[in-house]
Amino acid sequence: MKAGGALRDSLFTALAPAVWGSTYLVTTELLPPDRPLLASVVRALPAGLLLVAVGRALPRGMWWWRTAILGILNIGAFFYFLFVAAYHLPGGVAALVMTVQPMLVLVLGAGLLGARIQAVHIVSCVLGALGVGLLVLQPHAALDFVGVVAGLAGAASMATGLVLTKRWGRPEGVGVLTFTGWQLTVGGVVLLPFMLAGEGLPKTITVENISGFLYLSVIGALLAYAVWFRGIEKLPALAVSFLSFASPLAATVLGYVVLGQTLSVLQLLGAVVVIAAVILAQPIWMRRAAVDGRARVST
Repeated sequence: MKAGGALRDSLFTALAPAVWGSTYLVTTELLPPDRPLLASVVRALPAGLLLVAVGRALPRGMWWWRTAILGILNIGAFFYFLFVAAYHLPGGVAALVMTVQPMLVLVLGAGLLGARIQAVHIVSCVLGALGVGLLVLQPHAALDFVGVVAGLAGAASMATGLVLTKRWGRPEGVGVLTFTGWQLTVGGVVLLPFMLAGEGLPKTITVENISGFLYLSVIGALLAYAVWFRGIEKLPALAVSFLSFASPLAATVLGYVVLGQTLSVLQLLGAVVVIAAVILAQPIWMRRAAVDGRARVST
């Protein structure tokens, strides 16, 4: 893989977690309160069914059970835990808890993909967690046990799904949009009975609720996950995992732009540290490409 192409793939893939960084804002500002299962189902199922209908292809053979596993890990379980964390924790704290994901991918990648654990990867994990902590933690940030457990479970679910997606790839002749649709549909279908039994349907739906659901389903699921799964195919699993740090960066920027929050010197330092961790986690030939690109710009 050429360095320039890999760098473009990394930047494009980072769009997905950047979009997911808006989940916290949309959940708290637009969605009905205390309905994580409803939010998860509406985010996944309509987009999944649409992609399956357009793709006009269903899994075959072993891809039925593989799709079921990936759909639960990448979509169903992850969505649920993500929304529970979003409802119980400030967005920044939830994002910090999720920074364990690259560490889990590091371990799982060694076991399932045969990837070597290098010192630079461990340093990147530590720097990433430190940077996110500086970026999102505020003096008034509160910890909630349920929210923390949900955030850790969500990180474990997505890390496992990422590594298995990298290990299994996708069926020959099946496009990335159809592959995305299979997983979104599985995740939504698995969560649907739990949502109906545990939460039911809201008695009223506002225009704000509808706009929030549409955004999360079309932008946050259909488009973002297609970009994400494409990135998993193109890039090393650990490099993709570190791109998830774009989520807290986006959440912080949105808080500044939309909610009028201020950015301290420590937060700006945290942003720089996060970006450094992401760059450090990329393969060395990609880091050299990034340095060369900056050098050409400066000349």
